[in-house]
Amino acid sequence: MPITLGDIPQQPRDEAFALTADFKADNHPNKVSLSAGVYRDGDSKPWVLSSVREAKRILHETTDLDHEYLPIQGLDSFLDAAKDLILGKEAAATANAVSLQTISGTGANHVGAAFLGQKLQPKNVFISDPTWSNHHLVWTVGAPNVTQRKYPYYDFSNHTLDFDGMMSTLEAEAEENDVVILHACSHNPTGADPSREQWQSLARLFKQKKLFAFFDSAYQGFATGDVEADGWAVRHFQQTLFGECSAEENPSSAPPGMCIAQSFAKNFGLYGERVGAFHLILPRQTQADGAKSELLRLVRAEISNPPLFGARIVQTVLSDAKLRAMWENDLRVMSSRITKMRSLLRQAIEEDPNSGDWSRLESQIGMFTFTGLSENQVLRLREVHHIYLMNNGRISLSGVNEGNVKYIAEAFNEVSRQ
Repeated sequence: MPITLGDIPQQPRDEAFALTADFKADNHPNKVSLSAGVYRDGDSKPWVLSSVREAKRILHETTDLDHEYLPIQGLDSFLDAAKDLILGKEAAATANAVSLQTISGTGANHVGAAFLGQKLQPKNVFISDPTWSNHHLVWTVGAPNVTQRKYPYYDFSNHTLDFDGMMSTLEAEAEENDVVILHACSHNPTGADPSREQWQSLARLFKQKKLFAFFDSAYQGFATGDVEADGWAVRHFQQTLFGECSAEENPSSAPPGMCIAQSFAKNFGLYGERVGAFHLILPRQTQADGAKSELLRLVRAEISNPPLFGARIVQTVLSDAKLRAMWENDLRVMSSRITKMRSLLRQAIEEDPNSGDWSRLESQIGMFTFTGLSENQVLRLREVHHIYLMNNGRISLSGVNEGNVKYIAEAFNEVSRQ
């Protein structure tokens, strides 16, 4: 009997969006959302960056702006600014790079997976364990021919980066041309990042084994408040893999390439505008035209061409010295509030002498922290205390504020005793 559309099994709800919906439907006066990866101010309200407000004002007062279609690759002035931001101006000017505007970081990840699955055809894609949950779905849909492998990333017992496990697995199991997903900074969901020395060791390994580095950069500037520091790992990889060898003269000496999925949701607060970029860096400039033509073909088939307004906002901010300075101050405001909430939450939890060591709240970085709470404890937080977080125990620190930090700490300690 032929299969009908009615025979399609129902997929489970996406956890992140389901939690947001359940939180909104909850009428409890003390409810708290620690699940959504969005910045909130001290009153748990959405915050429009001052630099973004000013850019919008400028755009709305510019009388000769139109709403015509962008080219398939997107807004070129935005792409130049985005590439400069992640690679640095000097490297961006000399790198053999192909850039496309995408539907935020998810679109960049998907375009990259589809392109690499079709053209590079790696045997494996290695993804950190744990990772942003959408990485697996993106590669399942975009590159079903590529085997997904996990590499150790987090030591759950010590609440620290498992760098030795990461290195030993990639060294022993990754093969030439395999793709490895790396979080540029502020690892989601653990908040545990490699040190600069560890990034240097990784870059040497990638060069030696000719692995393809796929950076997911969603938090540049948001992690530490410093866009240069947060872009360091990507820039070091680009220089190590392609900046110090003449791939044009000796192509066999270089890895197959590297790429970056770049999101402007978090660091510009443009969540709903879906502004992103994909950058493919190749060993030789002679490879660029063919690669670009294939990427344009993928974009044409999926979205035809990207949206305009959000890209104009980012380009306006990054191209104006005054607005750029305003934006960098906005980043410091957001990152410093997150850092303060980490400290306050740790202090509030550890007021209970039986709470144990919560130093991980301050040693980890960025929006997210792995609490170490079990799925049963997370469920109790939701059902008894109306506190919403991911089943794996990840919390978004942006949902913590001075008004609810004590309530959250007491709830965490209560479920930890169960």
